[in-house]
Amino acid sequence: MGLVNGAAQAPAERVPKQDRSRATRQRLLEAAVACLAERGWAGSTVSVVAERAGVSRGAAQHHFPTREDLFTAAVEYVAEERSTALRALFPEGAADRRAVVVALVDLYTGPLFRAALHLWVAASNEDQLRSRVTELEGRVGRETHRIAVDLLNADETRPGVRETVQGFLDMSRGLGLANLLTDDTTRRAGVVTQWAEILDATLG
Repeated sequence: MGLVNGAAQAPAERVPKQDRSRATRQRLLEAAVACLAERGWAGSTVSVVAERAGVSRGAAQHHFPTREDLFTAAVEYVAEERSTALRALFPEGAADRRAVVVALVDLYTGPLFRAALHLWVAASNEDQLRSRVTELEGRVGRETHRIAVDLLNADETRPGVRETVQGFLDMSRGLGLANLLTDDTTRRAGVVTQWAEILDATLG
């Protein structure tokens, strides 16, 4: 009878542990993103992230054995959050293209993108990171392009449409870079208005 009870109780005991493990991993990813955005790569060690997440360094290394594992997972988490946030912006469809332009630019100038930028810079000098980040950003770029095409209601079978959408995304990324140094809000508003007009003229 004791064995039966033991077997019946074991799953109930494991579930909270699994929940705690998932919660710890989530805290570490969120802390890693925040550290990258605020401190950059040089200031974002596993110890710093663990302290911010409120867990021990050992617990952090249990989930992510290396620093590269931690920050690559963090940026992948960022990418998933960006995609989810984008798709949730207009559940009933966008009212107009300018609203989509504003939302996409906001995505590229926010803290999630800032964290990704710091990882790009680190990857340019860190061989262990470069291949991981290159593959990840390629996937993120393709997904972002697909989402933008859907939200902008763009017909890429028409000449020039694909290039215009990609040009807009490249411009948004550039605004994100500029925003690292100064508050670019005022100038950005004029650029957003102009690009909304360009997209309307090109996409029809």
